[in-house]
This record gives sequence, structure tokens and C-alpha cells, in this order.
Amino acid sequence: MSEAFIPVNTPLLDGNEAEYLAECIRTGWISSEGPFIKRFEQAMAEAAGRRHGIAVSNGSVALDIAVHALGLQPGDEVIIPTFTIISCAAAVIRAGLVPVGVDCDPATWNMTIEGVEAAITPRTRAIMLVHIYGLPVDLEPIMELAKTRGLKVIEDAAEMHGQTYRGAPCGSFGDVSTFSFYPNKHVTTGEGGMILTDDDALAERLASLRNLCFQPQQRFVHEELGWNARMTNLQAALGVAQVERLPRTVEIKRRIGQLYDQHLADVTSIRRPVARTNYADNIYWVYGVVLNDDVAFDAKEAMRRLAQKGIGTRPFFWCMHEQPVLRRMGLMLNERHPHAEYIARRGFYLPSGLALTEEEIARSAQALREILP
Repeated sequence: MSEAFIPVNTPLLDGNEAEYLAECIRTGWISSEGPFIKRFEQAMAEAAGRRHGIAVSNGSVALDIAVHALGLQPGDEVIIPTFTIISCAAAVIRAGLVPVGVDCDPATWNMTIEGVEAAITPRTRAIMLVHIYGLPVDLEPIMELAKTRGLKVIEDAAEMHGQTYRGAPCGSFGDVSTFSFYPNKHVTTGEGGMILTDDDALAERLASLRNLCFQPQQRFVHEELGWNARMTNLQAALGVAQVERLPRTVEIKRRIGQLYDQHLADVTSIRRPVARTNYADNIYWVYGVVLNDDVAFDAKEAMRRLAQKGIGTRPFFWCMHEQPVLRRMGLMLNERHPHAEYIARRGFYLPSGLALTEEEIARSAQALREILP
């Protein structure tokens, strides 16, 4: 293999990241008490159209704390997409709640109002909306249903930095929303997460839960068990620099999607991402493809063949109702979700990082063409 390997993701750190990190080191503010924390929380809250942002150590713990803070009761059901990351189901289960999965739309890969309506039972108390890979969930009908039924809404916008739904920022919907800042996200802090809300009392509770529920009057006396989920000032410094360039990041991602579309326009053996719906244009957090039935092999084999050509890939999420750990716990045992099961087996994504060059996009697309029938 003569050409360099193209990784599935390479972050772009070409703004004020180095300057802000140097400031942390110069001033000695490297812990969770530093001034960049509040700056980052305010910047993300503003970007997402929220009143409050609470920075935490990663996106998974953001979900844990967000679900816990809503005060749902053990045994209550929470509707989640089956096509998502394990963090979503884990947050529900750790809170003593019961996850109920719904299938995805085969084109957008997101949960649908039809699926949510069919999953509601007398025990349903909340809906976890998870925006998948580049397009948001069609929020309006689900939010209206939640309002009518008196259900809490957790909006997982981990992949949606800079995306909008009918012009309103993703992350601005529901009782509480969460973001992740893993290196493959549009805003990265290496590791990190954020919980956002418009509710003053809930924001105060979330901030307490992420900081071990220390009491302001007597620090080491605790009325409740919390998490040590604090973000460091170093991470927040990265985040502030990343939010500053978010509009440019969105432009780069959409350009990557457009270039892949051009290179793969005549390839009939795959399903490409939907470019736009009547409520959003794709932000292409990743560029995912799904193998059609005329391809004799599955995603795992396609990824193996692409790796031989020096192209990094990553599989799609594996369905929650097919997770061995959840089955052993007796959860989601009788669920079947054919659309999600199909794309989990036949979907994967190509190199999609912000530092990707046009030549690397062309190489990746050509390699995919070469392995397909």
C-alpha cells in the first residue's frame, strides 16, 4: 500500500486553541475552577439558544446526569431510538428506568412520530430524542405529542453542533439537551460534554449533580449522591476556541458531503445520506453509506476491503434491542426493528474529519467504487 492511510477522523485545531491553552498554563488555571469553564458554558448555551449550559466530563455522563435530574421514578418507561449509541440506553437504565426502543426512518436514520406513538404505554414518562449522523429528528410532531401526553423530553444533540431544525438550533428543544465534545464532533475538547436547559431550578440541580452535590454552606455534608463529572479549564479553553469557528466548521462539513455526493452520484449499489428534508439541510457530521441488497457482502466486509486500500471507516451503531448486555438484563427482548437492523448490518461511514482534503475525499470515494459490484 503506497499511499498514506486516511483515518476516519482528524480534528481541526487551527483557531485560538493553542493561545487559550497557553493562557491556562501561564495563569495556572488548569482545574475545573478556571475562567474558561463559564465562557464555554455561555458560548454553547448561546449557540444552542439556551439559557444555561453545564459543562461535564463527557457526553455519556451528560446523559446520565440529565436523565437523573428529571426525577423520574423507578420502572418508568423512556422511549429511545434503537439505532443509537449505548450511552442512551445506559443512562436510562442507570436511573432505574426502562428503555423502550423504536425503529428508525430508513432514509434519515432517525426515530419517527409513528414509532414514538406506537411505543407509548401507560408507563411512558419521557422521550429521548437522538439526532443521528447529520439530520435532526423531525421534532415538531414529537414535541407536540410529548406536550399533549405530559412527557419529559431529553434531546441528545451530541452530533448536531451548528445544526438547526426549521431555523431553531438543535439542542434548544425539550426539557434538557446534551452535547458531546469527543474529537470527531464539530466542537471538540478531546473529551467533554454539556447539559443545557432553560429551567433555572433544573440548571442549579444539574450543576450540583456534576459536582458531587457539595453544599454551599457545608461542603462535605451531602444530601444527595452526585457525580464528579467536572470539565477542566484546559478542555473548556479548547471548547471556546472551537465554538468561535463553528460556522466555518459547518461550511466545511457540508462541503465534504457535497464532494462525496459528486464522486458517488452514479453509484447505484449504495444509499447515500439524504441531503435535505423540509425541516433541515444535512450537516454531514459523518458521511454514511448503506449497501443495497445487490451487494453480496455486508458492512463489515466492505470496511475490511476499504482498509486494505488505506481507507479508514467506522460501522454504524448496533441496535439497542440486539445488545447482548441488555438482553442479559431482560430488556427489550421482544422488540424487532427491521429498518434499524438492516442499516446496522449494511451501513458504515467514510473518512469525514474536518481536516480531510479534497484529494482524500476523492481517494476514499474511488476506493469505495472499486470494491462495489
